Amino acid sequence: MKYIIGIDLGTSGTKTVLFDERGVAVSSATVEYPLHQPQNGWAEQDPADWWAAAVSTLKQVLEQSGVAKADVVSIGLSGQMHGLVMLDGNGDVLRNSIIWCDGRTIAQCGEITRRVGEKRLIEITANPALPGFTASKILWVRENEPELYDKCRHILLPKDYIRYKLTGAFATEVSDASGMNLMDIPKRCWSDEVLAALEIDRSMLADLYESTEITGAITSEAAAKTGLASGTPVVGGAGDNAAAAVGTGVVREGRAFTTIGTSGVIFAHSDKVTIDPNGRVHTFCAAVPGAWTVMSCTLAAGLSLQWLRNNLFAAEMEAAAGMGQDPYQLMNIQAERSPIGANRLIYLPYLMGERSPILDSNARGAFFGLSAMHTKYDMLRAVMEGVAYSQLDCLEVLTGMGVVSSEMRMCGGGAKSPFWQQMFPDVYGCKVTAPVSAEGPALGAAILAGVGAGMFSDVPAACDAVVAMKDEIKSPNEESGAKYRQFYEIYRSLYPVMRDQFHTLAAL
Repeated sequence: MKYIIGIDLGTSGTKTVLFDERGVAVSSATVEYPLHQPQNGWAEQDPADWWAAAVSTLKQVLEQSGVAKADVVSIGLSGQMHGLVMLDGNGDVLRNSIIWCDGRTIAQCGEITRRVGEKRLIEITANPALPGFTASKILWVRENEPELYDKCRHILLPKDYIRYKLTGAFATEVSDASGMNLMDIPKRCWSDEVLAALEIDRSMLADLYESTEITGAITSEAAAKTGLASGTPVVGGAGDNAAAAVGTGVVREGRAFTTIGTSGVIFAHSDKVTIDPNGRVHTFCAAVPGAWTVMSCTLAAGLSLQWLRNNLFAAEMEAAAGMGQDPYQLMNIQAERSPIGANRLIYLPYLMGERSPILDSNARGAFFGLSAMHTKYDMLRAVMEGVAYSQLDCLEVLTGMGVVSSEMRMCGGGAKSPFWQQMFPDVYGCKVTAPVSAEGPALGAAILAGVGAGMFSDVPAACDAVVAMKDEIKSPNEESGAKYRQFYEIYRSLYPVMRDQFHTLAAL
């Protein structure tokens, strides 16, 4: 039997999964690593941690499975988007990566907009200049660390640094590179116009591929470290959400999914370029050649729940460890102790600023309506509801653009929560279903690897063969939906009246 591997480089950790040719997970391994925040609103990670995690998880899945390395026919990569990895002429990392949820580059976004023009930038890159995107990070380093920038010879995205370490190739692919603010999205190539306006040397950027193309092969050095066979091909892969789309079968017109991981995303497939002129959601190239996607991104979805867990639910974490359970399972049960509306408590999930749909790096999290009667269980439910409201806020934008059908698929950590599984259809007012496999991005990366290796004719055909959906479909409860809607309307009204004070607070 043939086998394929998907490596998913996430924000909290890297997960590597070995699949057979039917898409069945044979073995998996995850290694976590830290997030560094040198200042409020900043976010960095050490690429050495990513590489160590990739090496460790690759070795583990091969050893656990007993699969011969020669039977692994291809490897696909998925990863967090937008991060800036800078290498010198020797291929050595120059600084920690500034990652996707970093908000330090507001001034540089203004500079990009001035240099290219607001309308022209959206026409070319399909997105406004955003602090989370890579181009503004490049300018920030050039302006604030000029000596380091002068040493830079290669600019890579996070997953593409792992590719470099595996293959020696400086390569990327269109779905991930779409989030750099440097591509001509309709033409699926680097934009010479934008690069010239920003004075960024094209030679520093990686070679650009489609997601199913082979970009390199495992070197003898990487083979010795990982246990893989030298010469094993590595395909382009995809950004995490583009890979999740493949892993959930969202590869045809009208299909969409919601994923709740560290961030929250609604992702819709489109056979044509569809751009929001206000830049509230993003248009990127899809991992399916010749197709595009429209997606929202809220920065602190699962991160909000993790923050609450770490600070208020230590007892539950200890109890779960003793029971051999995930602490979130206990938290799901406890969230139901509070009614819809969390006893009139509303949470704004802006812990890292916000991208979709408000585009404000200075926004911050808030509990609205907090009183002495509230418990941590009310706060828990309010956080879960606030995350759901943030996704509905984005869904209404995508619906207005005509790119979302009447059914939603769900994946990511949030899809494992029965409580959230019912909350989302109630809040959305539409049916929600989930794939049988919970591997999401790792499966998507592996499917792309299979297409690149010739196991499948194309991505849709591969998904038809591999991706199965659960029989259970969550339908909306109209009574619950009506209650949620009342609190959602208050939720939507809060940011506009708090915006100026967020900016005043940021300036102190």
